[in-house]
Amino acid sequence: MQTRNLGGSGLKISEIAYGNWLTHGSQVEEDAATACVRQALDEGITTFDTADVYANTAAETVLGNALKGERREGLEIFTKVFWPTGPRQHNDHGLSRKHIMESIDGSLRRLRTEYVDLYQAHRYDHETPLEETMEAFADVVRRGKALYIGVSEWRAEEIRAAYELARELRIPLVSNQPQYSMLWRVIEAEVVPTSAELGIGQIVWSPIAQGVLTGKYLPGRPAPEGSRATDEKGGANMISRWMQDDVLERVQRLRPIADEAGLSMAQLAVAWVLQNDNVSAAIIGASRPEQVTDNARASGVTLDEATLQAIDEVVGPIVERDPAQTQSPSRRDF
Repeated sequence: MQTRNLGGSGLKISEIAYGNWLTHGSQVEEDAATACVRQALDEGITTFDTADVYANTAAETVLGNALKGERREGLEIFTKVFWPTGPRQHNDHGLSRKHIMESIDGSLRRLRTEYVDLYQAHRYDHETPLEETMEAFADVVRRGKALYIGVSEWRAEEIRAAYELARELRIPLVSNQPQYSMLWRVIEAEVVPTSAELGIGQIVWSPIAQGVLTGKYLPGRPAPEGSRATDEKGGANMISRWMQDDVLERVQRLRPIADEAGLSMAQLAVAWVLQNDNVSAAIIGASRPEQVTDNARASGVTLDEATLQAIDEVVGPIVERDPAQTQSPSRRDF
């Protein structure tokens, strides 16, 4: 397992991170989730990403239990704050000082740790002054509850504004966590150039497009039973944008490219995002340990220009590139 610096910071993380969105506390039982975490550790993955909203806080608890007994200094644990948790009352979401300060304590308790390595704003909060948010994050860092600060799915101009405040407050804003894959490239035009300039790295989620890039979904056929596309707890909604025959047909045309490179379809997809110099890590998820092993073997893979060009020729017409697709909701929508 290769490591990379998180943005311009000195923090080293595994270039493949393990995330438990849509799985722990939801799709799979705790023993299966623990088996996946243990396999991630066996593969050399040291970076684990979660959020308080995943399974309404249950995912943090499952991850904390699974990592119990591990040497804390050898791990990088990330979590996030923004989305509603608990009874969903008026202060149970957003990036107000109240919600941040209460949420970090809850996350630390569930994760069984005194600090997280990275605390991330899960979306931009249009209803809280950015100054209030960043000052609260500064206090979280100064109290030793988080070592670094990051954001998730923020636009380039929002990242730049937060970066300027972080510099004034002398706290390390080092990362953004966006969706990024062969099919979803909305960060390339604006977010990546801005982040590269500011020393902010991308920790990308859904590098295999919720499983579509594994090639297991076939055009003209129903989704396999038990797959994410049949999950009524959230997975089916997220993957629906890709469950179109024209998309699935083009994904199948990636198979000979993967074969030529000596990679599985999933490995090709994960390796592809890691070719971007601004990507610090690709987050993988799994419901079975063998999926962790397969994805982890994309670490250290270099795709040559011919392979990258062949991929673009196949998926080019179906790639989403519009920067406006990066957007945060109003809290009034909750």
